[in-house]
Amino acid sequence: MEHAPALYALIKLHADLGYQIKENARQATKLRESMKHVEAVLKMLQPGFDTRRIAVKRRNNANPLFKRGTVFRAVLGVLREAQAPMTTDEISLALYRSKGVQEPSRDQMRHMFGAANTTLRGNQGKSVAATMERPRRWQLRASQPLEPKL
Repeated sequence: MEHAPALYALIKLHADLGYQIKENARQATKLRESMKHVEAVLKMLQPGFDTRRIAVKRRNNANPLFKRGTVFRAVLGVLREAQAPMTTDEISLALYRSKGVQEPSRDQMRHMFGAANTTLRGNQGKSVAATMERPRRWQLRASQPLEPKL
């Protein structure tokens, strides 16, 4: 047989993948049991506690275009160059275009909208200001002169 080494390697790989599936199922069972124990302790500490309200923790996928902590600086750069207040959608599109992505996908826009909107809301009244109408339009906040310290 001329393909014996390839067949042997594929048989080993198949067996290994089967083992990994079994182990993951075992680990999932253990994690479910641990979760039930945590729920029991929560109910001991506070009877009637509704554990269904606890949201599953999400793992944020890193944005490949913007490193952690750089979105707000990029948003400020877009707002500095803007001629008029901009919506978060317009800011998101400008951020992608600044990185060379002319037509971002719907998922990319949704992800960038979330990042930009969160950072804008977190800095509202400090560095940026929003209009009261919907959709909100953002602009740089006018700087106020520093008062001399006495």
